[in-house]
Amino acid sequence: MILKVSKISIVVVFALLMAACKATPDKPEKMGHKILESIQWPDRYDVLQTLVVFNTEADDHQAILLAYEKSGEGWRPVFSAIPAGIGENGFAPINEKVEGDGKSPTGIFALGQLYTYPDSADTKMPYQKTTAEDKWIDDPESENYNQFVRGKTQARSYENLLLKSDAYKYCMVIEYNTNPVVKGKGSAIFFHLNKTGNEPTAGCVAITEENMLRVLTWLNPKSNPHIIMGNKDDLLSGLSF
Repeated sequence: MILKVSKISIVVVFALLMAACKATPDKPEKMGHKILESIQWPDRYDVLQTLVVFNTEADDHQAILLAYEKSGEGWRPVFSAIPAGIGENGFAPINEKVEGDGKSPTGIFALGQLYTYPDSADTKMPYQKTTAEDKWIDDPESENYNQFVRGKTQARSYENLLLKSDAYKYCMVIEYNTNPVVKGKGSAIFFHLNKTGNEPTAGCVAITEENMLRVLTWLNPKSNPHIIMGNKDDLLSGLSF
């Protein structure tokens, strides 16, 4: 009887350990690799740098940002996981982002123009100093919807890129809904700053200045950097360029 109980106990303990192992969440870097392996990369050998931004609950504004560099041996992480803030309502499902929903878009996007408050920046990415005349149009009815404008505009609403806060001190365009621009599908999706790393945004991706400076120094336009962003389950479903 004692022997039987012991065998049963061993089986139970083993089952509990296996269940615990299965329940243990992947480390961020491991999840990042899974996401990269799930992406369909037909003929995109020119993309050698990627930022991967994901959350585990689709409506959570707290996310993880990882940076990867591609070599002959595949993708390798460059930094440890970085806390990031995304839309206050999390990520929109694939192709469901709309203007004003408080969500960040899901997909694979190029990283574009960088706007800076300082005169210079330690980066190889193209940048220009922000002025008080610089705007980004978020009026879906404007002919300049989701575009940069310097000077006067007839648009009914827009974002000033020169703010009283440092949020846009380093502000890089995430090329979502830019080519072509689709009316009402969302605008002004930027990679910019926040104070703590995980504060919510209106749909952008934001990290601390310290981490942003590290990322900007690393980014290189010759590596055609892109950002992959979304809820982990959507990203693991296999996005394609």
